[in-house]
Amino acid sequence: MTLADEPRLITEPGRGARVAAIVEPVLAELGYRLVRVRISGSAGCTVQIMAERPDGTMTIEDCEAASRALSPVLDVADPIEGPYRLELSSPGIDRPLVRRSDFDHYAGHIALIEMLVPIDGRRRFRGDLVGTDGEYVRIRCGEPAAIAAAEIRLRIDDISEARLVLSDALVAQSLRRSKHGDKTAKGGAAPDDGRRQPKQDMTAAGQARRASESKGD
Repeated sequence: MTLADEPRLITEPGRGARVAAIVEPVLAELGYRLVRVRISGSAGCTVQIMAERPDGTMTIEDCEAASRALSPVLDVADPIEGPYRLELSSPGIDRPLVRRSDFDHYAGHIALIEMLVPIDGRRRFRGDLVGTDGEYVRIRCGEPAAIAAAEIRLRIDDISEARLVLSDALVAQSLRRSKHGDKTAKGGAAPDDGRRQPKQDMTAAGQARRASESKGD
């Protein structure tokens, strides 16, 4: 199995899952991997889709290409009731961790992991990633002096959300990486081309923004 084919192990429920099922094969045809779908109701409904290439990069041009491909597909499938703003973005520096390779690739960096099922009454764990071990993620919590006793194994199937925590080491790694590929989209949304019909434009970022402004939001 290649990195491009590696499945997500941490996924979204409800409406997010419906959107993910629609957009993931479209992104795959373009050579991208879905990272996360997040639907927000603040300031109007926003559907945020995080995507990346298998090597972890995602340029502004990549976001624009993905947006153009996904907009008509979402218009036809209509998984969200009412108008919404579609945003395409890269995962960003403090990215979500959704695949097994994510936990291994970012071993040594700080992560925040939330569990569906509490462990000894605790759902949230923050510490240094050690990597994966079978069906588990290994994370080292607590003070460095207590490393041996502080390593915890968290079952991947029981993780509800995991992401990197912004740190100097993570920023330094990102800067080194950016030297090999400029113009990466650091979490920013790609603009919609706005060339579709009025009914379909209700899902476009530009049209939704104009609708919001016309109401004085």
